[in-house]
Amino acid sequence: MAQYQAYPPGPPPADPGRTLGIVGLILAFFCSLIGLIISIIAYRQSQQAGYKNNIALAGIIVGAVSLAFGLILQFTGALAGLWGSG
Repeated sequence: MAQYQAYPPGPPPADPGRTLGIVGLILAFFCSLIGLIISIIAYRQSQQAGYKNNIALAGIIVGAVSLAFGLILQFTGALAGLWGSG
């Protein structure tokens, strides 16, 4: 009888939200609301697959802070000097 060797194990399954988390983090710096939403989606995808996605978590934090900072500046009128008040 011939002995057959088993196939080597394949690569471990990839985190499904990793790429989306990177995209969300980058977008969080330029467009905070869209980056925040994409980072939340990526974090939830990774969480459902059993992974910790720290990149998406960083995107959530950066997006939330920059969105809050932008709203505070907008509502306090701090940005009015940049465009001139007529």
